[in-house]
Amino acid sequence: MTGPGSLPVTGFPEPGPPRFESIAAVRTGLAGIDYLADEGIAGVVYLADRLAKPVLVEGPAGTGKTELAKSVARLTGSRLIRLQCYEGLDESKALYEWNYKKQLLRIQAESGRGWEELEEDIFSEDFLLPRPLLEAIRSPEPVVLLIDEVDRVELETEALLLEVLSEYQVSIPELGTVRATGIPLVFLTSNNTRELSEALKRRCLYLHLDYPDVERERAIVLARVPGIGADLADQIARIVRSIRSLELKKSPSVSETLDWARTLVVLGVESVDADVARDTLHILLKYRSDIERAAKELAGGAAGT
Repeated sequence: MTGPGSLPVTGFPEPGPPRFESIAAVRTGLAGIDYLADEGIAGVVYLADRLAKPVLVEGPAGTGKTELAKSVARLTGSRLIRLQCYEGLDESKALYEWNYKKQLLRIQAESGRGWEELEEDIFSEDFLLPRPLLEAIRSPEPVVLLIDEVDRVELETEALLLEVLSEYQVSIPELGTVRATGIPLVFLTSNNTRELSEALKRRCLYLHLDYPDVERERAIVLARVPGIGADLADQIARIVRSIRSLELKKSPSVSETLDWARTLVVLGVESVDADVARDTLHILLKYRSDIERAAKELAGGAAGT
């Protein structure tokens, strides 16, 4: 039903002008804001823009999935809108809800008015509380929509996301259908804790982000840690690589690598030996058993391999 307070309805959104001239431009631009993308990452971002398709980014926690969306928003000068997923997330938190307290106050203040007239008033845009999905759909400015940890939601909510991303529109029974005037650039991240539906996967371009290789992690450390020397950055990248090969409760993320590198710089460390590693591994690892296993491995000479 559409009433006097209806939201504007437009046709199906047309793709806007391209954000990137080439895959190389994506890679160069991201490098300029210290996100070191390889050819595969840059290619998927480029195609997502040209094909107006969402990107599903899967991989272990801490491999730069969320940071990719944030970096693309920075690079394109777009507004970043983030929907943090969690178990129990429902339509009212993802799409919209009504400001019930404000509605109740209006009902009490206008108790003498007829219900039909009052209903049109309280179910108008003045009483609508847009949540991230509706906010992204309605935004007049360019948007990067980050749907973070989509694997945490139930199948019903996943179906809702699929509906919105298929048509870029939201139906509000009291107001009508809101369609996007422009298509946002959408990133969905998943730690792969459960299998996502085939329908959602078909709708998206797919990108798997794993832990970087030694050369790329070394470059990330050099780019993101001021004052670090090339030799120390190389040693850190090789040590982290060897630690990730162990059977751990939780392998160190890239952000933890950076924290460890910054710690070593602050402490004035120029070379990591077994003693330095033992005294600082709590920055890199967060479980006692992992710290003990890594320290034992490093003491046995793994740091030099």
